Amino acid sequence: MEKPEKHIFVCASYRVTGAPQGVCHKKGSINLLQYLETEIDDRGLNVAFSSTGCLKMCDKGPILIVQPDNVWYGNVDSEKAIDEILDAVENNKTADTYVL
Repeated sequence: MEKPEKHIFVCASYRVTGAPQGVCHKKGSINLLQYLETEIDDRGLNVAFSSTGCLKMCDKGPILIVQPDNVWYGNVDSEKAIDEILDAVENNKTADTYVL
């Protein structure tokens, strides 16, 4: 496997105990991971993704971060939002609607 060009982190609100709690989890961030994986594969992007513990921006959740760009996105709660963000990643731009 080659080193990915970008890495997308999706807040899953995991706590130290491993229990998912919090706003991002309650708003379905985990359910978006499968769609994110499918879209990354379908588009042939060299992008990795991971779920994370709480990112401490609960009022803006679900949160998604694209690295190494350090672009933080908020209110990413739909497949449409994922599509817009991946479109931006493909074009080396940002999806301004969701940028925090």
